[in-house]
Amino acid sequence: MDNLLAGQSGANRPVFQFSGHEVLTVTAIPEGQYGLSGPAEKLDAAHWPVRGDLAHIRLAGRCFVPHYAVPMPHKVVAGGASLLAANRADAEVHEELAGGAVFNVLDVTGGWAWGQVGEDGFVGYLPVEALDADERRS
Repeated sequence: MDNLLAGQSGANRPVFQFSGHEVLTVTAIPEGQYGLSGPAEKLDAAHWPVRGDLAHIRLAGRCFVPHYAVPMPHKVVAGGASLLAANRADAEVHEELAGGAVFNVLDVTGGWAWGQVGEDGFVGYLPVEALDADERRS
């Protein structure tokens, strides 16, 4: 690791170096593609589909996260469901969703779906069981 720091500075200092492979420096990164012009915009998590690790693809360029996802539209089961602020049953309820409401899923983990109601509704979590099984297969 010392060879990455010694004697080299600025854009010519290696960013990545793997044993037996070419060194990648900052000057090797194409201009304008990955530059940050300032801090990422702070967005209201209850209304914008962005978390620390993931955001809706339409937010690429507005916020910086490791992954962007294309939403997968699903319908809420008949009888409706509670949209929650966190992926646990005792979390704050953002909104009560009617059966048939469109929920755009961005992530599914541990039996919970995270996404947004329609295109501009609340963002939150639903149990996977609250999504119509026929809609989940398509």
